[in-house]
Amino acid sequence: MRFGAKLPRSFFEQPCTAVARELIGCVLVRVLPNGVRLAGLLVEAEAYLGDGSDPGSHSHRGCTERNRSMFGPAGQLYAYRSYGIHTCVNLVCGEPGVGAAVLLRAVEPLDGMAQMQRLRGLGPDAPIRRIASGPGRLAQAFGLSVQHDGTSALGPELCVRRSKASSKALAIVVGPRVGLTKGADLPYRFHLDLNPHVSPWRAGKRRVALRRRTQ
Repeated sequence: MRFGAKLPRSFFEQPCTAVARELIGCVLVRVLPNGVRLAGLLVEAEAYLGDGSDPGSHSHRGCTERNRSMFGPAGQLYAYRSYGIHTCVNLVCGEPGVGAAVLLRAVEPLDGMAQMQRLRGLGPDAPIRRIASGPGRLAQAFGLSVQHDGTSALGPELCVRRSKASSKALAIVVGPRVGLTKGADLPYRFHLDLNPHVSPWRAGKRRVALRRRTQ
């Protein structure tokens, strides 16, 4: 399967919420050391700001040893362990030193599905939506761990590309984020409407539909 152009560093130098929204409908691509290519349509992402207005962001209290990669340069990974169990993978954005990033929450598998299933420990008959619907599942399906913290997402082994699948308008939904105790109600979570690979919404959350065209 062929995809569009690789997203350059300038794309990730945009404001965090703009990056999160524009990532929906793009394709995350990783080439494993054994040459197998993994690819998935990004269908869900969350923005985490670094301007001091977002108490849910890891950078809210400043730069630490744990979140250092979040402060740039744009286009690299910020990877961390959530609750000591799951790896969460973010794409750093904005200007250097800001401390903003976009959490990759879910993809729809496109290439290398069998390899993703093996990395996830799933059998071939497992539902496809279980492969990468959620940030921990996504990281595991792409073989990404905290050891990849600070890795560039602009190179041949890992990158984000435009999708050539469709040029029609995408229905993108924006609403509150998931699993936070602070800043949960900020409308920084974006996902592709009605896509079955999106992680479940929590009850009672308000959603607002947006539309844009893929580029």
